[in-house]
Amino acid sequence: MDADDRQLLLTTAWMFLRHGQPSRARALCEAILEDDPRDGTAAAALAQILLDAGEPAAALETLRAGDFPPELAHAEALLETRALLALGKKSESAARWRRHLEARKGSARSWVNA
Repeated sequence: MDADDRQLLLTTAWMFLRHGQPSRARALCEAILEDDPRDGTAAAALAQILLDAGEPAAALETLRAGDFPPELAHAEALLETRALLALGKKSESAARWRRHLEARKGSARSWVNA
């Protein structure tokens, strides 16, 4: 599957989500990840679908397998933070968000307390 194919599947998945068909969107994202398990864009999309479906453990597993480009660092951190929190791992969730903010702004400018 080439980049154009992946983009078409992701766009179609987004349209399915917009029209209330998350199971079809999930199937498309899973197909992309079957072809390339490290696709960060598809991993982020699938993680969001899994979180919405109440499957935070699967979302976390998906996120940890993905290879995220720098432009998705914020989305990756936010989704991972949400998944950890949904699993009841509040301190791990806060630590993950803190690391993200410190990486973006530096520890002196981070508004999350230690």
